[in-house]
Amino acid sequence: MLEILEKEIWGNTLEHWGISILIVLGAYILMKLMAFIARKVFKPLTEKTQNKIDDVIYDSVVPPLLFGIMLLGLWIAIHHLVTPEKLQNVIDHSYRILVTLNVTWLFARFVNGLIDVYWVGDSYDAQRHRMLPIVKRTLLVLVWIVGLVMALSNIGVNISALLGTLGIGGIAFALAAQDTVKNVFGAFTILADKPFTIGDVVRIDSYEGTVTDIGVRSTKIRDYDGRTITLPNYKVADASVINISSEEPFRRVVMKLGLTYDTTPEKMQEAMSILKGIPSKIEGVRNENQVVFFSEFGDSAMVLTFIYFIKKSAGIQKVTSDVNMEILSSFNKAGLSFAFPSQTLYIDKSDAEQLIK
Repeated sequence: MLEILEKEIWGNTLEHWGISILIVLGAYILMKLMAFIARKVFKPLTEKTQNKIDDVIYDSVVPPLLFGIMLLGLWIAIHHLVTPEKLQNVIDHSYRILVTLNVTWLFARFVNGLIDVYWVGDSYDAQRHRMLPIVKRTLLVLVWIVGLVMALSNIGVNISALLGTLGIGGIAFALAAQDTVKNVFGAFTILADKPFTIGDVVRIDSYEGTVTDIGVRSTKIRDYDGRTITLPNYKVADASVINISSEEPFRRVVMKLGLTYDTTPEKMQEAMSILKGIPSKIEGVRNENQVVFFSEFGDSAMVLTFIYFIKKSAGIQKVTSDVNMEILSSFNKAGLSFAFPSQTLYIDKSDAEQLIK
């Protein structure tokens, strides 16, 4: 029996191979035991507390810790064996990389948990949820880059020389992706300042409409003609933004109505009375503070100015259409005629005869 144990395979006796295998099995059993204790003891304790940070710590630490136990077991088992120097160096470098990446994995899980708890929160915020993927991706990429740099540094790689080699390519990539980067930071600016949210009616420079989407690259608004306008986020961040929905409790509408010059003063007064009664007939129009006055004698019409206010909760297009239809119907019933642009030309008799010919 002892002779069998002394038999060598790849420079190590069966006894040494057996001990190494037992070490690995012991590490595996210890890992399973720790997982059971964590699931049955520590997990219920974290669930009983009001503080969510302990849940984040538990979810972040347990998987990397269990993986670390197996790494430690493998390390002890391998070093119990006699291995060639070159293979030993490869194993040592690989182990340092794995340990560093395991610690990086722990930090990545911790950052991911903190984002879920403190960025999203308990209340639903559509804008934050839309930005969640890019926030997670950006921070996790930074964590893993730091981890990879530390892993390479631990095995003797000259980081300065490596960064210098990648510098030219990095500059070229940065120049090519500068618009994308500007749009991403523009999205963060919109999220941080919150000048508007999805569903708000806004005016951005010369564009006005309802915000339908706030993405990583662009913001989309739908104008009053139903067309979708796509604006790069960096331009939105630099533009003058007027949030009509939040700034104005009511939407003001100014109308200019031209009546023909044969309209009598009595009919003009009747027209103003009709306009003053419009808000009480149309749902969605504020029934106060409307303004009606005889504003001017135009080139081809006597002009009435009608100012009314649409409630914030009402649809602008529908209410505007209903008001216009009510004005048209009421004016027609009252015998009031709308004017249209006209021009009177005076010509002498010879010119008239020439035109007839």
